Amino acid sequence: MKAHLQYGTAGLDLDLTGINATVLAPRFLDGLPDEAAGFIAALRSPLGTRPLRELIAATDRVAVVIPDITRPLPSDRLLPWLFAELAHVPAGNFTILIGTGSHRANTPAELDRMLGPAVARGYRVVNHQSAEPATLAFAGRSAMGYDVSMARDYIAADRRIILGFIEPHFMAGFSGGYKAVFPGLAALDAIMQYHAAPVIADPSSTWGELEDNLTQRHIRAGGSLLPVDFCINVTLNARRQITRYFCGDTLAAHRAGSAFIKATAMAACPHDFPVVVTTNSGFPLDQSLYQTVKGMAAAARIVRPGGLILTAARCNDGFPAHGNFRTMVEESASPRELLDRILTGTTVLDQWQAQHFAMVLLKARVALYSELSDADVRRAHVSPVHDLRTALDAELDRIGRDAPVAILPEGPLTIPYLV
Repeated sequence: MKAHLQYGTAGLDLDLTGINATVLAPRFLDGLPDEAAGFIAALRSPLGTRPLRELIAATDRVAVVIPDITRPLPSDRLLPWLFAELAHVPAGNFTILIGTGSHRANTPAELDRMLGPAVARGYRVVNHQSAEPATLAFAGRSAMGYDVSMARDYIAADRRIILGFIEPHFMAGFSGGYKAVFPGLAALDAIMQYHAAPVIADPSSTWGELEDNLTQRHIRAGGSLLPVDFCINVTLNARRQITRYFCGDTLAAHRAGSAFIKATAMAACPHDFPVVVTTNSGFPLDQSLYQTVKGMAAAARIVRPGGLILTAARCNDGFPAHGNFRTMVEESASPRELLDRILTGTTVLDQWQAQHFAMVLLKARVALYSELSDADVRRAHVSPVHDLRTALDAELDRIGRDAPVAILPEGPLTIPYLV
């Protein structure tokens, strides 16, 4: 028996012969037989609003918001279909905004891959810069109690269309919806408020929770400060095929899509596991250790305290180099020191991911199969692994060959939970 783990673009096969393994994965759904036709049908029969082309006039300046390279939204397919549906609007009236949040800007080569060369070079494309005041303008005061500035191009638009991919999210319950805007297009100071330590530590800020989720309340409060005219959310299977569209009013589309994902991606477990093998769902999600915290956090939900989380994530973009994640992790002598510094200090960029990372490391031991150097992995308080099966056998030799092992081949695309 083998498990195919999502790793980079090709994946990895893990031999499970002789292993007491339970594979936990989303229920596989076939891709739509005609993605383009399904997309047009969803735009013309939306949830809670009028058809998209009735909302956009030929003279409107239109902001189209998509996520950055760390999200697997098939923008290269969606955008040409979108612009064809809005063919009455000149190409020069559109601005494609890349919702980087606090992440780095996407490179020209990445934009070509994300958008397709024709769109990347035929339309105005802007990487959001959350820390550049000249690119920002005041959007309003969040109901959560702080001022929010956003990308100036988004605020200046007459109409706003947001696109996203719905998956389980370890803080917001589910991705998608208003998350494209907030934190996607928000100023860094507002992102810091949204990602403050008490918000991250709140028990409601977790996988699979939507309406009563404190993080999601921040997202909705910030994202709705300016009208969103149309939301386009998709769900994908492991082959990156589109399985469903959820389009129309932002809340209606996001609620429907999140309910669909919850029904297909929840995995009930009758007991915890001393060993959990996980991934970060392969490319593009597993390009950095920062993002890989999500796959580790999914495993942490069902790992036995003190157990082992064995993670396979390429991390070809490093920690990454930008931001404070690496510095915070490496400057702390232990996960406990890292978490204590976060809980008692002032909010800094990337501390939210470091906070989750510390929480995982305090619950279980973590080992990592990746492209990072052994020295870098150890500096992150994690054990480097060069062969997954060898590492798994070593742990089972230590705790007993019959010990149960959970496998999350798609990492954070599965929401495991104890019953």
